[in-house]
Amino acid sequence: MELALYCPDCGYYEKENDRLGRRGDFYTSVSVGPLFGALLAFQFAEWLSKLSIPRPQLIEAGAHDGRLALDILTWLQQWRPELFQDLEYVFLESSERRKQWQRETVKAFADKVRWRSDVHDFTGIIFANELLDALPVHRLGWDAQRKSWFEWGVSVLGNQFEWRRMQESDVLKPTFPLQTLTGLPQELLDALPNDFTTEVCPAAKRWWSNAATGLRRGWLMTLDYGQTSAERLAPHRPDGTLRAYRGHKLNDHLLADPGEQDLTAHVNFDSLRAAGETAGLNTAMFTTQANFLAEIMKRFWPEAESRGAWSHERAREFQTLVHPEHLGRAFRVLAQTR
Repeated sequence: MELALYCPDCGYYEKENDRLGRRGDFYTSVSVGPLFGALLAFQFAEWLSKLSIPRPQLIEAGAHDGRLALDILTWLQQWRPELFQDLEYVFLESSERRKQWQRETVKAFADKVRWRSDVHDFTGIIFANELLDALPVHRLGWDAQRKSWFEWGVSVLGNQFEWRRMQESDVLKPTFPLQTLTGLPQELLDALPNDFTTEVCPAAKRWWSNAATGLRRGWLMTLDYGQTSAERLAPHRPDGTLRAYRGHKLNDHLLADPGEQDLTAHVNFDSLRAAGETAGLNTAMFTTQANFLAEIMKRFWPEAESRGAWSHERAREFQTLVHPEHLGRAFRVLAQTR
């Protein structure tokens, strides 16, 4: 999964052609229009004003081509010029190709942005939008007869990849990730069908832990597809959440055409929440994107309407962002603070 998405030569997210929006493979909140970035900027401005620090930082991880950064910086420049003057916007990015895309997108704000490859000792806000669901996962299955979990691996048959049930001797670290599913209630395990599949993502937990540890004061937030642990292990979801998308269509052939389709698995928000709290953060919010943006809109709209910055186009964007049949229910928001 990591190679298929991030290989510098052939990874899905390293390709030059546009993957997002109407002409791409999937929609994001950013591709709906600039309102999403404006609403986030409004919320970020409120949070940063409470910190009262001379040089606040906004750190975005997984910024892709930088479009969300452009929308946020544009709104802050127009609507919160005093905050904008002191603000530093940081891209957390390791890909040289994506850095080039981001530099081109935000070239009008070249004096405001910089790049880092890791997170440590920062004050402000670090956030990610649809990043953690694209980190590589382990795919686990349930053997109902043996009452034990096993891991699905990937092998080669001819010139194609295929799933293969791994033996313990095949697993480099057999106690992990299987250990993440120990201690589950026996009545739940008894109800799981044979070959029930789920995923664990140590990369997401590791990323969140590192960010939480590096936060001196401020906020850590993600917006993403995801579930709680209980929702993930519901017996009526026997196939897990790992999916492939191409041309706005769901594809069940996860191992086909590596590098040519998106791979995504729902985030385990309970795992992230626990990791942040272990690092000393307080959980301030866990809600749907619809509720999160609706609460911001209550404060955002009067100012926008009074300054003539509201339109039918913005209203349509808001409806897409919060409607349960579009993006409102599928995405959830976790925010923690120190």
